[in-house]
Amino acid sequence: MISMSPELVTFLMIVGILLGVLLGYPLALSVGGVGIVIGILLWGPRLAGELYYGRFFSGLENYVLLAVPMFVFMGIMLEHSGVAEGMYDALYLWFGGLKGGLAVTTILIGTVVAACVGIIGASVTMLALIALPAMINRGYDRSLAAGCVAAGGSLGILIPPSIMLVVYGPMAGLSVGRLFFGAFMPGFLLSALYMAYILVRCLVQPSLAPPVPASERAVPLSVKTTKLVKSMVPPVLLILAVLGSIFFGIAAPTEAAGVGALASCLLAAAYRRLDWHVLARTALHTVRVAGMVLLIGAFAFAFVGIFMRANGDHVVSEFVLAAPGGRWGAFAIIMFICFILGFLIDWLGIIFIMVPIVTPIGAAAGFDPLWFAMMICINLQMSFMTPPFAYALFYIRGAADPKLGLTSSAIITGMVPYVFIIVLALLLCIAFPQIILWLPGMML
Repeated sequence: MISMSPELVTFLMIVGILLGVLLGYPLALSVGGVGIVIGILLWGPRLAGELYYGRFFSGLENYVLLAVPMFVFMGIMLEHSGVAEGMYDALYLWFGGLKGGLAVTTILIGTVVAACVGIIGASVTMLALIALPAMINRGYDRSLAAGCVAAGGSLGILIPPSIMLVVYGPMAGLSVGRLFFGAFMPGFLLSALYMAYILVRCLVQPSLAPPVPASERAVPLSVKTTKLVKSMVPPVLLILAVLGSIFFGIAAPTEAAGVGALASCLLAAAYRRLDWHVLARTALHTVRVAGMVLLIGAFAFAFVGIFMRANGDHVVSEFVLAAPGGRWGAFAIIMFICFILGFLIDWLGIIFIMVPIVTPIGAAAGFDPLWFAMMICINLQMSFMTPPFAYALFYIRGAADPKLGLTSSAIITGMVPYVFIIVLALLLCIAFPQIILWLPGMML
């Protein structure tokens, strides 16, 4: 056993995780390895092992986290259902005549799909397969097309039902239902800002996104309206099945996730996309994704237990609260740390490691817990579009047809403006906190 100051322990544990990630080790192994090594050095293998074992399994036993595999299943099944394809065909007729209309359609579909899937992989992949070819083949700038796919698809991790919020709730001791309702208005705000940016930019630079020729949109109004209504009914029913059951008190988020998983299967069956192959592939993908989430969560929960027992949380708290500018200075530091971490590790690691540490700091600074939580979740939207750890970049590169000629540099260039838009949304939520707090105050 080695005697180390809390400051040294804090430094070693934070740097150890970053080194592990930069060296290419999986986040779960980096977090778990650093935690157990520091624990053994401080207290010996017996005490460290008992603490690690207890924290590991208590993290996995959290009932709310049962919603994770079911929401993952729902999102992946919806990806196979064909719902997004029907919506794109309908909205294409309505907005294709605008300069940038297909990009606006992509954001709209991303917003609707976000309220159905809860995971970024399903939403970004769907948009990359459906919207990218339609835009690029009609002369859209590749960066603009890729950027709106990344931004619209990333809304799936913020707008409920979101895996991020399901994970965040237990880590911060907050109701997942309240987080769901708190996320709606910021999610819709981001969607509106994204569409406004596209329309303004295409007005200034019309060559970036030419309108669809009138001959392709020559469809009677009654036909367009019928197609739109038919395409919107399935996702609306799915949204009501999940969020409606929470809102009306019929089910908690965990049970609502089960309802959503069943509803997604029924939708896939209604679209004649459900067979044993799809079901098996969805189940296997669910095991992989949910297993990764829960493994990182268990190791991170154990890591935080070692970190707190070594008084590392006090070191971080004293450092942040001593920042110039009072509580807003402390808030700025937390936001900046989350932003920088988004370049290096995925959102799961940030939530599992940072949230238990910074939540008491937010409370000590006098911030509303729900508002503070949502500000971190909005901030983490940027992590999906900031390389090298930009999930949206990799999903688009993996799903896009090579014939489209889409390069990584074009995708990154297209995503950068949306990072600044997210910063603008954060500033608006600071100036007008009711953007976050109004709906939970009305409904819960």
